[in-house]
Amino acid sequence: MQKKKTPLRKCVVTQEMKPKKELIRVVRSPEGEVFLDPTSKKSGRGAYVSNDLAVIDEAQSKKVLNRHLKTEVSDEIYDQLRRHHLRGQVI
Repeated sequence: MQKKKTPLRKCVVTQEMKPKKELIRVVRSPEGEVFLDPTSKKSGRGAYVSNDLAVIDEAQSKKVLNRHLKTEVSDEIYDQLRRHHLRGQVI
């Protein structure tokens, strides 16, 4: 019996390949709205961020998500990422 493959994605901040479940997906919808996508199934341009406070802070200070999503990402999105990390569950 073959072992099931674990899907890997790259964190846009650290450039590390990690299992998809260890990352948080942020999406810019076709309408231009930016939001967290805990299911990783919403349509739109996505960027994965490691579920780590230091990485989230670095993403905000260097405006990494702005570049990857090609839009302005509000501080509220970073606050949601921090809350997601602290609770360890889906918002």
